[in-house]
Amino acid sequence: MKKFSESCWLRSLALVIAVLVACGLATAGTQYVVTNDDSVFPFHTGVSFYTIGTHGLVFQQQVQTGNFGIGGGYFGMNRLAVLDSAEQQCVYASEAANDDVVGIIISTLTVGGSATGSSTDGGTTNGIGLAMNSNYLYASFSDSNTIGTFQVEPGCGLTFLNDTSVVGLQSGVINGMAVHGSMLIASYTDGSIESFNISGGSPVSNGDKQYSTATVKSQDATYANSIDITSDGHFAIFGDTSTQVSIEVSDISSGKLTKTKTFQSVASISSSNLILSPDETMLYVVNTQGDTVGALFFDKATGQVLPGCRSGRLRGISQNWSYLAGAALISQSGNGGGLYVAEFGSTSGIATVTLTTSGQTCSLQEASGSPVTDANSPGLLSIGTFPPRSF
Repeated sequence: MKKFSESCWLRSLALVIAVLVACGLATAGTQYVVTNDDSVFPFHTGVSFYTIGTHGLVFQQQVQTGNFGIGGGYFGMNRLAVLDSAEQQCVYASEAANDDVVGIIISTLTVGGSATGSSTDGGTTNGIGLAMNSNYLYASFSDSNTIGTFQVEPGCGLTFLNDTSVVGLQSGVINGMAVHGSMLIASYTDGSIESFNISGGSPVSNGDKQYSTATVKSQDATYANSIDITSDGHFAIFGDTSTQVSIEVSDISSGKLTKTKTFQSVASISSSNLILSPDETMLYVVNTQGDTVGALFFDKATGQVLPGCRSGRLRGISQNWSYLAGAALISQSGNGGGLYVAEFGSTSGIATVTLTTSGQTCSLQEASGSPVTDANSPGLLSIGTFPPRSF
């Protein structure tokens, strides 16, 4: 029998690895920017995956999910949730036209499973927002004003458990959500905010529903939208829809929301989407109804927000896109290095805005080659990264 040489074995191994990479099965260590394309009938929606190249984002493929989106909705609703646990790595996306949530397996870039809520759950008007931990995924259905609780299953599957009915103080619709530890925080379109205990899985109100301070002071001209929570669970941060930049911070160390403190600036219009940097020194703010991105200095010990910097006008306003929307961090360490920003419009895209800092000064600038078009989306609102930020 002819002996199988070591060199032949190595050539065979290299061939196997090449095939796996070509088939999308060898993605360990790959970094992605992902989009919920939210495509409307008759075009199937899906999730697009981009890698980070030398000169910017590079489209890899769209994982079609077989259903449909609505091409719009509330800014504060994050239509993506990314899971990076020891057991599995998944991207979950809501499909509002079909009232379901689909899970995609990162290692193969294939659909792992999907689930709908109850027969009365719906989000076809303004979308379905997502937030999650390693055990449960929470879906905010905007039509039915419910939070659906789903059990996370192996293979990026989901099992629907139950609904929690919610409503703002003036019948507001559920909008943004964020999860940290045993707490889920929600915002409503009437300017009210509320927290829930999720230690048992399903949300149970903490009895702290209240109007945000900015809503009261502006006589309903400002309302809390997107939400982020510090890594230690001390502060909840709200990005407001407003005629100016309006950020609100609530001390939640007691396990409940407290009256929000506000930071406001007339430097730009609206601040419906925000995200903290990994080291929590910077708070990135997307001027959703303007044309810029801001970075504010943040003190994670006190919750204080201080002035920072603002980018110039992002390319393509009016010609290609109408609104800026969701954001994702360029880096999952340090100050984040800047943002990827969703551009909502007839030609949806992803802008890249980089950050430089020196002491208590900073600068934001759109990168050359930005934006990258998302040809699969008629109205891009939600983007994310894999791996995600650690908290």
